[in-house]
Amino acid sequence: MAPVTEQAEDAAIIERSLRQPECFAELFDRYYAPIHGYAERRLPRPLADDIAAETFLVAFDRRGTYDLSRPDARPWLYGIASNLISRHHRAEIRQYRALARTDAGETSEDHADRVADSLDALATRGRLAAALAELPAADRDVLLLVAWAELTSEEAGKALGVPAGTVRSRLHRARTKIRAALGTALTRKDR
Repeated sequence: MAPVTEQAEDAAIIERSLRQPECFAELFDRYYAPIHGYAERRLPRPLADDIAAETFLVAFDRRGTYDLSRPDARPWLYGIASNLISRHHRAEIRQYRALARTDAGETSEDHADRVADSLDALATRGRLAAALAELPAADRDVLLLVAWAELTSEEAGKALGVPAGTVRSRLHRARTKIRAALGTALTRKDR
């Protein structure tokens, strides 16, 4: 039986790519799908395609400045993606507002339970999108890096270049505003 080999640490791949640029493809293969998924949740698909590709172009160009003491490149890559997304702030806000206006009656499922579940999900999605559109960009970036990219507060801080304490403050503020918006919407709906 062949021994199980561990995946190379991201920092080792980046370091090796300084001598052998083609090695960077391993990092691309490892993280393109999650980075694209994160971008697509925040922007329309054509922009998400561009952001994901540009994230790796920027990372490749800046690989010489990567802190090799950090074995995991995910926070660095998500930070690059978040910065690129922030350039498309208006498109992101338009997408959230469009989701907020989504008519829950547009669902065309056959089974009553699935229809009810879909309607509930659409209604919640709309309120959530509206609340996300109202958040300050810095708070929204932190919330989405933690919720959608599944980064820790420390990793989100590294991604955005801010202390973990700042991330926790922004995260708390964002979660409070989202809960208030969803709670208010639920209260209004029940009246």
